[in-house]
Amino acid sequence: MVEMSHHSELTVAKRNKRTAIGGLLLAVAMAGVAYASVPLYQLFCQATGFGGTTQTATDNPKGLIARQMKVRFDSNVSNELSWKVQPARPVTDQIGAVDTVNFVATNYSDKAVTGHAIFNVSPERAGVYFNKIECFCFIEQTLQPGETVEMPIVFFIDPDLDDNQELDTIKEITLSYTFYASNNERS
Repeated sequence: MVEMSHHSELTVAKRNKRTAIGGLLLAVAMAGVAYASVPLYQLFCQATGFGGTTQTATDNPKGLIARQMKVRFDSNVSNELSWKVQPARPVTDQIGAVDTVNFVATNYSDKAVTGHAIFNVSPERAGVYFNKIECFCFIEQTLQPGETVEMPIVFFIDPDLDDNQELDTIKEITLSYTFYASNNERS
């Protein structure tokens, strides 16, 4: 009977050890997924246009189509950033045309301030077709005290948008930016 008890204790100890190792591996895997979730989510959004995420391109190899699209621009500035940002005027052009617009930003503080912009497109389903060739949003912007700058965006709407039946009735896309002080600017 003592042998059986000793054998049972070994079996329980082995099971406990396996459970502990399994739990540890699960915790490590969950930490890895949590660490990788932001870059994986960004890749997913860029690939699918989810959440109004735009695409980047070097040019438009697909050319123009007859359908026109109006692109409106919007800007919002966080309270922590002492800038005023005037969005670009709307543009109506053929889908596939490469257009350049400028946002105008002014720093109203008495010191140099660095900011960055995050963006989205609405309707969200159109984000995958909105391509930026050049954008001030790709890098942080530093404005000197009282400085006013033009911030360009060079973009086009991918002609493949016309093949998406869900977007047949879309005649207008809005590109919206929200400006924030960079992390090194926050106290």
